[in-house]
Amino acid sequence: MSEKTTSKNYQVLARKYRPMTFEDMIGQEPLVKTLTNAFATGRVAHAFMLTGVRGIGKTTTARLLARALNYQSDTNNGPSVKLDPPGIHCDAINRSSHLDVMEMDAASRTGVGDIREILDSVRYGPVEARYKVYIIDEVHMLSAQAFNALLKTLEEPPDHAKFIFATTEIRKIPITVLSRCQRFDLRRVEADELAKHLANICEKETADIAGDGLKLIARAAEGSVRDGLSLLDQAIVQAQGDEQVSAEAIRSMLGLADRTRVLELFALAIGGDAKFALTEVRSQYTDGADPAVIVRDLLDICHEVSRAKALGDACEFDMAPDQVTRLHDLAGGLSMGQITRAWQMLLSAHGDVRAAPDPLAACEMALLRLAVASELPPPELAAQLLAGLNDVKDTPTPAPGGGSDVILNAPKSQTGAAPQMQASIPEAQPEKTPQLELNTLEDLVAAVPKNRSGLRFDIEKYIRPIRFEPGTLIFSLAPNAPKDLEYQLRAWVTEVTSRPWRIEVDLKTQGEPSLLESRRAAQAQQKRDEENHPVAKAARALFPGVEIEFRDRETISNVIEADFAKPGKEQ
Repeated sequence: MSEKTTSKNYQVLARKYRPMTFEDMIGQEPLVKTLTNAFATGRVAHAFMLTGVRGIGKTTTARLLARALNYQSDTNNGPSVKLDPPGIHCDAINRSSHLDVMEMDAASRTGVGDIREILDSVRYGPVEARYKVYIIDEVHMLSAQAFNALLKTLEEPPDHAKFIFATTEIRKIPITVLSRCQRFDLRRVEADELAKHLANICEKETADIAGDGLKLIARAAEGSVRDGLSLLDQAIVQAQGDEQVSAEAIRSMLGLADRTRVLELFALAIGGDAKFALTEVRSQYTDGADPAVIVRDLLDICHEVSRAKALGDACEFDMAPDQVTRLHDLAGGLSMGQITRAWQMLLSAHGDVRAAPDPLAACEMALLRLAVASELPPPELAAQLLAGLNDVKDTPTPAPGGGSDVILNAPKSQTGAAPQMQASIPEAQPEKTPQLELNTLEDLVAAVPKNRSGLRFDIEKYIRPIRFEPGTLIFSLAPNAPKDLEYQLRAWVTEVTSRPWRIEVDLKTQGEPSLLESRRAAQAQQKRDEENHPVAKAARALFPGVEIEFRDRETISNVIEADFAKPGKEQ
C-alpha cells in the first residue's frame, strides 16, 4: 500500500467524492430539474425543506443551493445552478466558513434561544454575498417553541434571506412550518446506479473490486450514497497485495450469507425439511451471517420465486444461470397461494427477528413455521375445503410447470418411497371460521391480543385516523411515533384478517385525534363539566375550600337538587 493511502491526512471517500456541482449528484434528477427550472425562471423559493434517508445528500444539496444562490464569477453575476467553474464564494461555502452562510446543527442547538440568534441577524443584510443563507440540519430536533419562533420570519422573510432545512424525520416537522417551505424528497439511489458510481470511484482510486462485490455493497447501502462509500472504504482495505477483492470477501465483511446458500435454505424450509433448515441457518450464523439479513434475503428469494411463477421463462433475473434454474424449479413446485403465504410469514418474521432478544432463535422459529406450513394444503385448496365443495377434482388444472397440484407431502415410508395423499373432503363439513370484522379503529384495538400490548398502545397513542373501512386504514401520525408502526400494523392486520389491507400514512392531511387523545380530551371535558356543575358550585358556596370528589354525579345531583327544591330551603 502506498505512502499516500497510509498518510495521516487521508480523506475518506464519502468526503473526497462529495458532489461539487448539481451534475455530480446521482439519482436526484427530479430535484435537479426542478431547481434548474426555478432558477431559469427566477421563481426561487425563500425556504427549502430537504428530506430523505441518512447519507442521501441533504447537507450536500443545501450547500450546493447556498452556492447557487450566491454564485458569482467573472462571467456570471446572478444566481445559477451551473457551478462550474467555482465562483468566488464557493470555496468558503464548501468549507463552512462563509460569513453570509450560517450552518446550524439542530441536534445540538434545539432551544428557542438558538433560533432567536438567527432571527436577530436576519434583519441585517449580507456582508459579502448576494443572500444570507441559513442552513439548519436535523431541523426536526428543534423544540416546539423554536418552531413557533420561526413561523413569522418564514412567512415574511426579508428579501436578502434564504432558509434551507434538512431532516430525516419529515413527520416530526409541524405542518405550519412545512406549508411555508418548498419541499424536496431526495429519493434512495437504485442499487444498479450506486454500483456504477462505486465502480467509477474504484477506477479513480485504482482499487480492484469484483463487480459482484460492488453490487453487494450497493445493496447493503440501502440507497444511501454515503453508506455505500463508507462500505467501499472498508472493502478496499480487504485487498492483499495486487489481488482483486472478491465477492466472497465482501460478503464476509458485510456479514451476508452466500446467495446460493440462502436459496438452498429457502428450498429446505419451504419443502418441510426442518432439521436441515435449522442446521443450515446455524451454519450461516457461525460463518458470520446476521439473522436479520438472512430473513431479508429469504424475503428477496420468495419475491423472485413469485416473479418466476407469474412470468415464467420471460422473467429476467440478475443471478447466475444455475440460481435462475433453481428459482424456476422452486416456482414449479409451489402454488401462488403457497408462495404468498410464505411471504406473509417471512414478512412477519422480519419484524420479530429485529425485535427479539435472541435474533437467531427468532430466525429459526420462522423457518420452523415455514416447514410446518409446507405440510398444510395450498391456500387455494383449503378455501375449497372450507367452502364445502363436493368435488375437489374440479380444481382448475395448473399450467405445465405451475406446480399447483392438490397433493400433500406425507412422511417417507421406511422403504424411502414418499406416498401421495389425495386431498379429500371429510363427510362432516367443517364449520366455517368466522372472519374477524374490523369496522372501526376501536374494533381493531380490541382485537389486538394481550401479548401484543405494545402494538395496542402505539395504535391508541399515535394513529390519527383519516379514513377507516374494512380493508382500508389511512391515517396520520402523532409526534414521536415508532418508525415501523405502519409496517407492524399492516403485518398484524393482514395476518389476523387473512385479507390484504391498504394501510397508508398520509403526511399532508391532519387526521382526527388518536384514541388516547380523544380519551384524554373527554376526561378533561368531564372534569370541566364536574367543576361547573350546580352541585359543585353549591358545595363550594356552603363549604369554602372543600375538595369535591364525584363518585356518582347523577345520583348525588338529583338528591341535592331535590333537597334544595323543598319549600323553605335556602338556596
